[in-house]
Amino acid sequence: MNRRPTAETHPRREREDGRRSRSAILDTAARVATVEGLDGLSIGGLAERIGMSKSGVYAHFKSKEELQLATIDRAGEIFAAEVVAPARARPGGRARAWALADAFLAHLQRGVFPGGCFFAAVAGEFDTHPGRVKDAIMAFQDGWGREMEVAVAEAQARGELPESPDAAQVVFEVNALLLMGHSSFTMYGDPALLEAARRGLERVLGPRPA
Repeated sequence: MNRRPTAETHPRREREDGRRSRSAILDTAARVATVEGLDGLSIGGLAERIGMSKSGVYAHFKSKEELQLATIDRAGEIFAAEVVAPARARPGGRARAWALADAFLAHLQRGVFPGGCFFAAVAGEFDTHPGRVKDAIMAFQDGWGREMEVAVAEAQARGELPESPDAAQVVFEVNALLLMGHSSFTMYGDPALLEAARRGLERVLGPRPA
């Protein structure tokens, strides 16, 4: 016998549809932001891109800032899945530090975001604009720095890397190479530029583990 939909099943289905719609909006927003910037996001523009009504998108995000913050959160989830999680599967120390750097460069080459690294793309847009959006970007950058610094400090404690310079300085130099690799590869699209970044990393982190 067929069961009739109850009053409870409709809200459940509506919530699931709402979650899927919100996810589709934020996936699109994260990609668009790497090309057009977070300030370039608009509810109307996103609605047109994903085939939703403007009111449908507005139902999820009541303001542009709310949309920007949710987009940052979604980009962080994508970055964690594409870069951080695979690196955490590797042993700690120098192997982990290299895995993080390698995964960063690999996600650029795979084109996870069309404009390169989401956070590298939007950081320059908001570096002189205090507020919640800048704070959210900084929080991500701080987390990435800590992830790398833990691996470098462990490598130094194991004798895999010299104790000097300290871990914070090593991370600064690693990130400088990653960001140069990002900007040059995004500009020219030449994978050789990512290999140039890896060669630079060998001077900072030692030979790339097999």
